[in-house]
Amino acid sequence: MTLRAVAVPQYAFLSRHVGQGATYTDCYEVVVPGQVDLAQFICRFYTSWLFRLERLVLSLALRRRIADAEVAALAAGAEAFAIWRVEARGARQILLSDLRGSTCSWLAVAPGDGGGTQLLFGSAVIARPGRELSRIVRILTPFHKVYARGLLRAAAARLAKG
Repeated sequence: MTLRAVAVPQYAFLSRHVGQGATYTDCYEVVVPGQVDLAQFICRFYTSWLFRLERLVLSLALRRRIADAEVAALAAGAEAFAIWRVEARGARQILLSDLRGSTCSWLAVAPGDGGGTQLLFGSAVIARPGRELSRIVRILTPFHKVYARGLLRAAAARLAKG
């Protein structure tokens, strides 16, 4: 499985944030064997070993445990998960925004080569109107890119195993 950075597709809900003032956006893709639907991708992504570490940090910040049942609820149609709300959802994609509206995460599935499934993961960091992205965001962007790729790799590995 080859993971690579790609442009945010025009059809993507995330595309509304591309080129909007002081906004950072990214998108990564990988093709896994077999057919994977959005609910499966959501479950494997948010229950991967790497995202479980993020859930632990969020649980401490929120002072409540973020259970796998919340991930299953999001996959089944819930409108919120941990610190995110669903900004847009379709049959093959979902866009989550944090409660302040300063970050977004986008997951999508599409038909892939050879009967596989293309998994897409993108994100956006949105500056307040009239402001630049903060210095800390610019400093952390290289780390974010590595982390984003790791998240997609971890989910793809779980999906490839079945």
